[in-house]
Amino acid sequence: MEWHKLINDKRLGLEHVDSHGKGGQRTDFRRDYDRLVFSSPFRRLQNKTQVFPLPGSIFVHNRLTHSLEVSSVGKSMADSIATELRTTRYAGCDWVNQLYHLGDIVSAACLAHDLGNPPFGHSGEKTISTFFSEGEGAYLRDRFSERQWSDFTNFEGNANALRTLTHRFNGRRPGGFAMTYSTLASIVKYPYSSDLAGEKGKFGFFLTEQDTFLRIARELELRQLDAPEGSLRFARHPLVYIVEAADDICYEVMDLEDAAKLKVLTSDEVIATLIGFFPEERVAQIQKTMARVDDPHEKISYLRSCVIGCLVESCARVFIDNERAILDGEFNGCLLDHIPDPERSAFQRLTALSWNKIYCAKDVVDIELAGNSIISFLLSKLVHAVVNPHLNYSRLLLNQVPRQYDVNAPDLYGRIQAVLDHVSAMTDVYALDLYRKLNGMSLPAV
Repeated sequence: MEWHKLINDKRLGLEHVDSHGKGGQRTDFRRDYDRLVFSSPFRRLQNKTQVFPLPGSIFVHNRLTHSLEVSSVGKSMADSIATELRTTRYAGCDWVNQLYHLGDIVSAACLAHDLGNPPFGHSGEKTISTFFSEGEGAYLRDRFSERQWSDFTNFEGNANALRTLTHRFNGRRPGGFAMTYSTLASIVKYPYSSDLAGEKGKFGFFLTEQDTFLRIARELELRQLDAPEGSLRFARHPLVYIVEAADDICYEVMDLEDAAKLKVLTSDEVIATLIGFFPEERVAQIQKTMARVDDPHEKISYLRSCVIGCLVESCARVFIDNERAILDGEFNGCLLDHIPDPERSAFQRLTALSWNKIYCAKDVVDIELAGNSIISFLLSKLVHAVVNPHLNYSRLLLNQVPRQYDVNAPDLYGRIQAVLDHVSAMTDVYALDLYRKLNGMSLPAV
């Protein structure tokens, strides 16, 4: 793959429009970023759980604050990489100035990376998948092709983000958000079809978005990889590695900070974990700085900034050192897998601590259990309604679904996709409110 082809400001759905005469200082990639900031799906992230329940008397991260932080970290990493590539490896190329755009592309992709995630944290995707694979929706299996059924039983937030950005919902323009090809390619972490999802259930695009992804992949000349007949697999766009690393850094480190605020972990546990990222000579300097403040949360905030800075630098170095393998589609794993010690060992310890003490904490499990019940109930009602639209209750319920979701599509696959569009877009509060109303637990004030 080649950078001057991978960096492409053509807009999905507006391929025939020449945007270069718009004037002003904003590039099309910067317009992607601004378009996302002002969008409804992005605003809804403020009321979607990241890990810990929302809202609370103690501020913790939600999907929106997480996405903003990922965007900041991703841009820093991309700018560092671009500077190195621009001034050394590609200094004499006539297209070298295109590398200035890497930071804007990555920052926009980072804002968009969680747009397809359902409410109630990380378990929401699994709840939707298991509704069809082992729950009430399993009876529908014979009504769909292998590939359609695979889309449902491996529901994936990343694939749903691509759909959110590109699908022409009712009343909307062609191309959805009309994002640039490069930004769209940079959010697809798993560039293959759902029949290749495997045990982890990861894939990059639903059947409905396959042609769209193919158009993007061919325009950017992403490398197509070997796959079984009838399946699709591509190499990642190189900038996906930066988006992925920024996401992993932010959620692991910031979850630790939130855990300390909520007393899921002690301040001493968090400080000891974070200080393990540094060699002895740097530790002495860090401890001297921390000694100037008494507030343990202030100490953790300082350490967190040091750790993020260290990981950004290490990941940027890994990307640059492995750039050729990344462009050839032959790089294995993620950037964080290849950082040197002590950072790699410290990150592994941090991840283990998160799994052992944070993600199984009572409040976290409680929100997952509640979310599972709420999402499963809503799916049960809405799927039953689109399967049986002639029933009186179905008509009443479907009339309440926002018009942009095509619950009257001519085929059942399309109608169920519309249900999943609706449910996955819900905030925690909206889903809970609808759950209560449909159960008769809440009524409009008279």
